[in-house]
Amino acid sequence: MMARSLWLRVAILGGLSGLALSTPARSQNADGGVATSTSQPYIEVSQVLTAELTPGDDVLTFTQVAAGIDTTVRGKNSAASVSVRYERNFGYGDAVDSDTISGLARGSLALVPRAVTFEAGALASRARIDGGGGVSSNPLIAEDSTSEIYSVYAGPTLATRAGAFDLTASAFVGYNRIETNDALINDEGEVLDVFDESVTYSGQVRAGTRAGDGLPVGIGVGAGAFQEDVDTLDQRVRDLYVRGDVTIPISDSFAVVGGVGYEDVEVSSRDALRDENGDPIVGDDGRFVTDAASPRQIAFDVDGLIWDVGVQWRPSRRTSLTATVGRRYDSTTYYGNFSYVPDRRSAIAINVYDGLTGFGGALSNSLSGVSADFGATRNALTGDFTGLVTGEEGATELGVLGSTRSSAFRGRGGVISYQRTIGRLNAALAAGYDRRTFVGAEGTVLEDIDGLRDESYYVIGSLSSDVGRSGGLTTNAYINWFTSEVSNSDLTAYGASAAYSRLLTGRLSARAAVAVDYFDSEFSEEDFAAASALVGLRLDF
Repeated sequence: MMARSLWLRVAILGGLSGLALSTPARSQNADGGVATSTSQPYIEVSQVLTAELTPGDDVLTFTQVAAGIDTTVRGKNSAASVSVRYERNFGYGDAVDSDTISGLARGSLALVPRAVTFEAGALASRARIDGGGGVSSNPLIAEDSTSEIYSVYAGPTLATRAGAFDLTASAFVGYNRIETNDALINDEGEVLDVFDESVTYSGQVRAGTRAGDGLPVGIGVGAGAFQEDVDTLDQRVRDLYVRGDVTIPISDSFAVVGGVGYEDVEVSSRDALRDENGDPIVGDDGRFVTDAASPRQIAFDVDGLIWDVGVQWRPSRRTSLTATVGRRYDSTTYYGNFSYVPDRRSAIAINVYDGLTGFGGALSNSLSGVSADFGATRNALTGDFTGLVTGEEGATELGVLGSTRSSAFRGRGGVISYQRTIGRLNAALAAGYDRRTFVGAEGTVLEDIDGLRDESYYVIGSLSSDVGRSGGLTTNAYINWFTSEVSNSDLTAYGASAAYSRLLTGRLSARAAVAVDYFDSEFSEEDFAAASALVGLRLDF
C-alpha cells in the first residue's frame, strides 16, 4: 500500500510539473503557430499554528515548506493549464509530520491540426471524509481524517469533415483513487464503504450533416461505450448505445433537437469474502475483501429504446442554451447547460446532469469538462485546491464533494456559477446539488444500500484583490450540507480563510493567513471546530 501510494504521488507530481516546465514562455508550436505562456513557480516557508476549539483544546504547530507552479500555455491549436503544489509539514510536540500534493492540470495538443487532438487531465486534492460518508474539500493540516483524491485521464479526439459529413470521435482511459489514512468505522463497529480505486474507459463516434447541406434539417448517427471497473467487490458499470438524431432549425439562433436509439446498461459485482459467521471480511485498508470465487451478481440491467427531445438556443457567441428531456435508464431523464458571457469580466454558467457511474467515473467526467484555460481556487491558508475552478465560460465545482461510497450510483444534480472581475477585484461563486441513488446487487454485501440516497448541497466562493501597489488579499468560504439514507446521518461543514501578502523586494513577499472550520456531524457525538494561523515568506521565480 505504501509503495503504491508513493508511486502514485511521484507520478502525479512528475507529470504535472513536467507539463508545467516543458513549455518555454514563447516557442514555436508544432502546428506552425507561436505559443505564449505565463508561468509562476514559487517556494514558501511558513510557521503554522492550529488550535482545536471544540471538543478539545489541543494546539499544534508546524513548519511548512511548499513549492509549486501555476502556468498557462496557449497556442493556435493547443492549450494547457497547470496548478500544482507540493507541501511538507514538520510538526512539533504532538503534531504529526505530513506531506501533500494538490493540483489540477488540463491540456490539449494538436497531433493533426484541426483534426486530431490529444487531451489529458489530472487532479490531486485533499478531503475530510466524515464517518457518515460525506466529504469536505477543506481538511486541516496533518488531520487524521484527511484523505487524498487522485484522478487522471488521457486520450485522443477527432473532429473533421468529410464531404457533407462532420465526423467526431474520442477514446479516453482514466484512473481514480481515494487514499485514507485509517479505516472509517462508526460507533457500532460497522465499516464505512469508502471508494478505493477504479479504471474508466469511454469512447464515442458520430457522423452527421448540418442543416442546409443537402437537407433542410441536420441528421446524424452515432455510437458510444462507457465502462468503469471498480476495485471494491469487482464492481463493473457498462453502458453501450447507438442512436440517430435530428436537428430542426426554427430560426438562425434556435433549433429543436431530438434523438432515438438503443442502449444496454448493466451494473454487476461480486460478493465480499465472509467468515464462518457469514459476516463480510474487511481488509487492513478498511475495504471489503472481494470473494473472487463468488459468481458475478447483476445489480442493474436495462436495455431497450432510448429517446430525448430538446432545444438549442445560441443568439450570439456569448450566450448558449441546451435543454433536453428524454427516457433513459428505464426512467425520465433531464440534462442541459447554459452559459452567458456578457463581457471578458463576467460569466454565468448552469449545468444539469444525469448519469450512471461510480465515484471515479463521475470525477473523470467532471475533470474532462474543465477548460484548458482555467484558474484553480486554493485555500488561503493551507494552499489546498478547494474544487472551485474558474474559466472563460464561468466557474464550476469540480466534483470532489458529495458521497465517497464505492457502490455504483445514478447521479443527478446541477451546478450554477458566477464569476466577476471589477478592476482589481476578482470574485467567483458556485452552488450546487448532487443526489446519488446507489445500486447494489442482491445476495451481496451491497444489497442493503440498493435504492438508498446520499444528497449534498454546497456553496463555494472566493474573493481576491490587489491592495495598493505591493499588497494582495485573498479570501475563501464554503458550506456543505450532506445527508445520507445509507448511514442515516447528516453533516454540516463550513468555514472561511483569508490571506494577506505584501511584496518586500522584487520577488520576495511576506504572508499572513487565518482560517476557521466547523464540522457538525450526527455521526459524531460532538461537533468539531478549529482555527489556524500562518505567517511566512514566499519567493517567486
